[in-house]
Amino acid sequence: MNILNYNLSWEKLTDLFVYHREAPMLFSSGLFFFLFIGFFMIYLALRRHTLARFIYVTLFSLYFYYKSSGIWFLLLLFTATSDFIIARVLVNTTPLLRRKLLVVLSLCINLGMLAYFKYFNFLYSLSVSVTNSIGSWFGMETVENLTFDIFLPVGISFFTFQSISYVVDIYRGKLQPLNRWIDYVFYVSFFPQLVAGPIVRAKDFLPQMLKPLWVGKKEFGEGLFLFLCGLFKKCVISDYISMNFVDRIFDAPLLYTGLENLLGVYGYALQIYCDFSGYSDMAIGIALLLGYRFNINFDSPYQSATITEFWRRWHISLSSWLKDYLYISLGGNRKGKTRTYVNLFITMLLGGLWHGASMNFVIWGGLHGLALAIHKFVMGRFGSFKKVGEEMKPWRRVLGIVFTFHLVCLGWILFRADTIYTAGEILSQIFTHFHPEVFGQFVEGYRGVSILMLLGFTLHFTPHRWTQALQKGVTASPVVVQALYLIILIFIVVQLKSAGVQPFIYFQF
Repeated sequence: MNILNYNLSWEKLTDLFVYHREAPMLFSSGLFFFLFIGFFMIYLALRRHTLARFIYVTLFSLYFYYKSSGIWFLLLLFTATSDFIIARVLVNTTPLLRRKLLVVLSLCINLGMLAYFKYFNFLYSLSVSVTNSIGSWFGMETVENLTFDIFLPVGISFFTFQSISYVVDIYRGKLQPLNRWIDYVFYVSFFPQLVAGPIVRAKDFLPQMLKPLWVGKKEFGEGLFLFLCGLFKKCVISDYISMNFVDRIFDAPLLYTGLENLLGVYGYALQIYCDFSGYSDMAIGIALLLGYRFNINFDSPYQSATITEFWRRWHISLSSWLKDYLYISLGGNRKGKTRTYVNLFITMLLGGLWHGASMNFVIWGGLHGLALAIHKFVMGRFGSFKKVGEEMKPWRRVLGIVFTFHLVCLGWILFRADTIYTAGEILSQIFTHFHPEVFGQFVEGYRGVSILMLLGFTLHFTPHRWTQALQKGVTASPVVVQALYLIILIFIVVQLKSAGVQPFIYFQF
């Protein structure tokens, strides 16, 4: 019996160092929770030893990434090492052509990895379709469209964009490169934001690395509050409405009325917000517990009255990255109005492609790019449309919020649907088989989903001052009470969980 118990204990211990593709490590998993407690205790003991702390956190971050993507943590090390070397060479290079070639080299390495791991099958399928279309005109045999089994490392889009911004900022003279390799690996691999963002700029993070580590009661309380909010959004609201309603609608839209399809779209709008902003809240909260402050990544985006305002509030780290490193590089608004509209469209088109290798994402990005270009055109023609926030008349702001929300929801249909055909089915049901009379049956049959959707949207539209007051209350609470908040939330999560821990939506990006 003792030998059996010993073997079971040894298996559990060794399992901690084995990657399971079907069960990547998540912030919302019990394993991470217990590992983080042990990690945090040692981290605090190293708070006065900067180099030792950097090495310790880097090793834990690489372990965290290994538990998310297996052996591909070596890809992360390769990215960090190549851009660290390029940056060191770049700062000591004077000729402009050589400096540009070094930046191009960094782009080729980072975007080349993205092209292979994320877009190879998509580009191959697209090339086969084009080849077969052309070949049909000349009576040539069709080429078989194959799908290759290429593993997509978790978060590759995030850490490659992060590393690109470091090299480009050094080229632009906005940043000085780090002297130690371990410092740069620490920055790129820092585990709170590693696998699903937010995209943390070097200019925001590196100055914090050089300061003495400090985690006061205010920082600890704010970090815990953000983690609790993120856990609630992800595991209580997002996962529950996804598994119990939204997934059913998008899997078989023709089995449901137009009203149910519309509510499913609203549900997905709430699900993706709670899922991604929940992860961002947890990442920002954990970083605060470790003494580092990330910029806000979501700012109540569905309160936006225009599509431009929406992109200033949604996934702020990505939208600002696209603006600074793509839109401005294309010329921004410096080359005339027509070119500005084209640049906006191209930026969002590529932003859609960043989200996934599918025509759905390309069309989704194109929709947002077209909407942004139209809004910019309207602002240029009608001065009253330039007003934002409190400057807008209340009635116009309310109408703008309703219109913008539904425009965004139209995009979410393309974003979530497996195929364009499925998206068409959803829209067809909404416009031709609406049946509003089933609303009462829906509320009765999906009581838990209805309550959580109402709660989620209500919390989303509450004034910021209410959230700040709640945060101050949690921060001011004694540690024992803060621990009680966490225990209560974990209990709620366990009670609502009907299956294994659900992966974060943005893990696929």
